[in-house]
Amino acid sequence: MKPTLLVLAAGMGSRYGSLKQIDGVGPAGEAIIEYSVYDAIRGGFGKVVFVIRDSFAADFKKAINAEKFGGKIEVEYVYQELDILPQGFTVPEGREKPWGTNHALMMAQDTIKEPFAVMNADDFYGQNAIETIGKYLSSVAGKTGEYVMIGYEVSKTLSENGTVSRGVCTVDNDGYLVDVVERTKIERQNGQIVFIEEDKTTTLEENKPVSMNLFGFTPDYFQHSNDMFKDFLKENKTNLKAEFFIPLVVNKLVKDKTAKLKVLPTSSDWFGVTYKEDKPATVARIAKLVQEGVYPNPLF
Repeated sequence: MKPTLLVLAAGMGSRYGSLKQIDGVGPAGEAIIEYSVYDAIRGGFGKVVFVIRDSFAADFKKAINAEKFGGKIEVEYVYQELDILPQGFTVPEGREKPWGTNHALMMAQDTIKEPFAVMNADDFYGQNAIETIGKYLSSVAGKTGEYVMIGYEVSKTLSENGTVSRGVCTVDNDGYLVDVVERTKIERQNGQIVFIEEDKTTTLEENKPVSMNLFGFTPDYFQHSNDMFKDFLKENKTNLKAEFFIPLVVNKLVKDKTAKLKVLPTSSDWFGVTYKEDKPATVARIAKLVQEGVYPNPLF
């Protein structure tokens, strides 16, 4: 059974300022998403599912569609909207912020019945990372509670144009996750990597593993997510900015010993376009990979 790639593309990119998921960064105008799909095809994935929003669905499908990939991988689309909630729940008055990455993931539960990897649309993860997670997911087909995450060294995931959010991981001696904590303001200051929280600055080791939202799950994860989301909604009735993040669910399942999550290292470098100012560096890095023969030009 081939694994599926789930791509979270419903965010409009508030800091970036446009629909960055389909912004061209490759030599022939390819979007970052297309490089992820290319790596998924050669990494043994059989299907890609895009989580988008109805408000930009037409533009997205025009740019990113099955025909572009030459029939080499099955393509489906699902939709994340603010009012897609469990029965008995309604959107709190004044709520405008999306429900977060794990809510986006849940939109695919009727479409995905096999082990799947989940990633952000605007992050470049690299061939080795996608191949590594694909192999692991193929090995756990038919199992439950066997999850995985690609751990990147935090030093390889920073932006020169502002702070970044990362899931900072603690891993045991056998390579399994102990916990992951979302740190929303990470940057390099005076040669050191730090995160800032409530005006307190804490140093991080250069090689500290962080989550870039490249996770892999068996399908039982959807039911756990449904159960936890109901609790989340009850607890956050008055918090209009609370988000249901993937690490929130992962942490609970790991701590409860409901599941275990393997953290796998990668030789791939992560890069992306958190800010508009990140785009020239991203274009240059992809051009270099094309020049080195890692990717063809054009990609498809």
